Amino acid sequence: MNVGDALPPLEIGITRTLIVAGAIASRDYQDVHHDPELARQKGSPDVFMNILTTNGLVGRYITDHFGPTAELRKVAIRLGAPNYPGDTMVLNGRIESVDGGTAVVRVTGDNGIGRHVTGTVTVTLPAGSTS
Repeated sequence: MNVGDALPPLEIGITRTLIVAGAIASRDYQDVHHDPELARQKGSPDVFMNILTTNGLVGRYITDHFGPTAELRKVAIRLGAPNYPGDTMVLNGRIESVDGGTAVVRVTGDNGIGRHVTGTVTVTLPAGSTS
């Protein structure tokens, strides 16, 4: 784990099921996350992913790379272009800093219409683990 190291990209297919299930799992019952007709009435072409689902996918990206002993200490993200059904989001990461067993990883996620998510994740690896 060195400053500047890139994490391999992770492609995530954005399905209607993923969007709706993520909203329900995070107890976000806003209609724009599960009802296409009401989403269109509010100006969106379809339902779209909520920030809590994106946050979970960013966390998954980091723990998939660093392993099950990795501890997410801080996840700070900002959303941009919406994730709509039928698209693909590609997550990328680069290590920004390392202090002992703790790293800060810059994460971006892009879809077919632009940058969906930007942020940083602070992750700690317990002593004796390798990545």
